[in-house]
Amino acid sequence: MADIAGLSRPAMDRGDQHTRAVSVSTQNLQRAGFMALTAIPVEQWRALAERAIEPNGYYLPAWELAVNASARGRTGVRALSAWRDASLVPDEQTALTGLLPVVSLWRACKILLPALASASPYGTLCTPLLDRGLAEEAAKGLLNEARDIGAHALILRDVSLSGAAMKVFTQVLRRDGLRPIILHSHLRACLDARRDADEVLRDALSAKKLKELRRQRNRLAEHGAVRFEVARSPTDVSRAIEVFLALESSGWKGERGTALRQDEGDASFIRRATRGLAETGQCEITTMHAGDTPVAAAVVLRHQDRAFYFKLGIDERFAKFSPGVQLTLDLTRHLCADAVLVTADSTASAHHPMINPIWRGRLRIGDVMIPLRPRDPMVWMIHMAMKTQHWLRELVRRAVHRLRGKN
Repeated sequence: MADIAGLSRPAMDRGDQHTRAVSVSTQNLQRAGFMALTAIPVEQWRALAERAIEPNGYYLPAWELAVNASARGRTGVRALSAWRDASLVPDEQTALTGLLPVVSLWRACKILLPALASASPYGTLCTPLLDRGLAEEAAKGLLNEARDIGAHALILRDVSLSGAAMKVFTQVLRRDGLRPIILHSHLRACLDARRDADEVLRDALSAKKLKELRRQRNRLAEHGAVRFEVARSPTDVSRAIEVFLALESSGWKGERGTALRQDEGDASFIRRATRGLAETGQCEITTMHAGDTPVAAAVVLRHQDRAFYFKLGIDERFAKFSPGVQLTLDLTRHLCADAVLVTADSTASAHHPMINPIWRGRLRIGDVMIPLRPRDPMVWMIHMAMKTQHWLRELVRRAVHRLRGKN
């Protein structure tokens, strides 16, 4: 029989063996018995979050456990964890030093190769939690656990490329002759909350634009006195989240069926998460009213010295007064007036039309592949598969954007 595609029978057999090995390795990884996210002691997790070298409001236990419990497509997550050995540190107890919620690459990207990916926390930030006093040991522990369960690579999705956590992973990899591979990256808006808010807004927006926004606010006030409220207590947050959910579902997200309230699991997650974080002072819901009518509301998470602007909902009936922008201006003033905060991450898309002109700071966010073994051919396969998938998704996204623009 003639060779197929230039391959001899032994070469074909080797290829078949390799394919079977990949399949078995991937199946084993999917069945791997590493710790379920729900098995992480919550108090240990909270303590680690307080000591984390880089904040991430979306991997706080109250938020991520609520996501894991009911959010659509995001349940049943497992965890890579690192622990300090009490026998090596006299007079100290074993403690959690590193944590990264993960899923298989198949579940994350529908790529059937033996790799793990950071689990989506319903927010666009997946920075692992690393103990600032033991950051390198923690990162090493997470990578070792990934290797031990059969992964060939770890994909960190939506991480700050210049953040403290990535610097630690880069240092640890360098000692093993490895380096992280940036799959793709983008810039997203952030706020320097240490600055004076009025100065921030004057630098960001022209005098003409600020005058127009004042005119719109005055027009909005014709429907009732405009006021900005901040809900912080668990009781107030529980009330405010219902206002937010109603506003979000009343607009275009409701028309497309993507509003949180339209899925029972998503609605349950956001109610549980916001109340849970409010109990530790890590969630605020801001609302703008015109008289008795709420016209815009936003969910903001807090972790250490950073705020995270999760989502915004507006009443489309007041769209000509730019209620989302009006709320964001007041939110900017609110955040800049907080002495604890240094930065606010918009967690928005790269070219977000509302937040980008207002918050002019930029964070470089990207997806990073961390190889787990030197000179591993499987890493090349994973890299090519990820790049190809990203390219195809970009083609689809641009096509959809063009079609919507024509309609």
